[in-house]
Amino acid sequence: MKVQRVKVEDAVGMVIPHDMTKIEKGGFKGPCFRKGHVIQDKDVPELLSMGKSQIFVLDFEADDVHEDEAGVRLGSAAAGEGVTCSEPRESRVNLYANQRGLLKINVPALKEINRLPEVIFSTLTNNTPVLEGDLLAGTKVIPLAVKEEVVQSAEEICLKSGKIVEVVPYRPMDVGIVVTGAEVFSGRIQDKFGPVLQQKVEIYGSRLLSTDYAPDDPEVIAQKISAMVAAGAGMVLVSGGMSVDPDDVTPQGIRLSGAVVVKYGAPVLPGAMFMLAYHGDVPVIGIPACGMYFRITLLDLILPRIFAGERIDSDDIIEMAHGGLCRSCTECHFPRCSFGQGGR
Repeated sequence: MKVQRVKVEDAVGMVIPHDMTKIEKGGFKGPCFRKGHVIQDKDVPELLSMGKSQIFVLDFEADDVHEDEAGVRLGSAAAGEGVTCSEPRESRVNLYANQRGLLKINVPALKEINRLPEVIFSTLTNNTPVLEGDLLAGTKVIPLAVKEEVVQSAEEICLKSGKIVEVVPYRPMDVGIVVTGAEVFSGRIQDKFGPVLQQKVEIYGSRLLSTDYAPDDPEVIAQKISAMVAAGAGMVLVSGGMSVDPDDVTPQGIRLSGAVVVKYGAPVLPGAMFMLAYHGDVPVIGIPACGMYFRITLLDLILPRIFAGERIDSDDIIEMAHGGLCRSCTECHFPRCSFGQGGR
């Protein structure tokens, strides 16, 4: 790429290297031609009227890629399922969600792209729940033109690693709820936990299979869980009785059901006494009392990933320690906040 000073009439097909401002008394004031604009025949009279008889322009070499083209190619190479690219503006191309779901970012590949010279690619955090139309990422090149080999290198990283940005849709499933506690089982107090969990399930397009109740008896809890699985539940949520008090026997009941415990106790607040287990392929989740009293807990970090088809392991939960502290803001903005944004 070369920079040269030429007459406007001879500059057709060349690139303007900076914004050119037009000022009209009592009217328009702003860039009439933006940086990166390719001069056309129709632009010559306007440039002359702005007092631009000579301008500095860019003359591309054979292996130069214009910033707009580079931005489009970068966005297209990185965009996966559920992602749409915008038109370029000063080489920046934005990536938007075209469906509701869980944002997945290929973080190692993202870092590799950003190690390339003169290329930037910025995204939201991996595992962010997003809505249709949400801004997910932006990419551009720094100069007005970049070498073809740089753009090709970024495209090859995407081809080798898979797409950098995608939105995985939620998969509806039937969910069973087992509410534990003698006070609820006996009818002494009204169940307020089940309706909270039902609402959380329905947010993801899933439906409640059934809600059942169990006393503080691990064998009965185990029977209720097994019955839910046998009835076709894709997930079982078990509420209450998750602490270390002698009469809190829900963890024991989950184990007796035949579910294999992945993690009991999590480095996330609220949600420390959380338990995740699997009965075959069916996740069985023990939810501590905080799940009823706090609007957002660890459960809200786990559910979108399960509904997106992931199988959560112990390391997934351990990684949530980074960013796992809820600030308990007066007005909750989750997921547009730091809670849960540091996990892998």
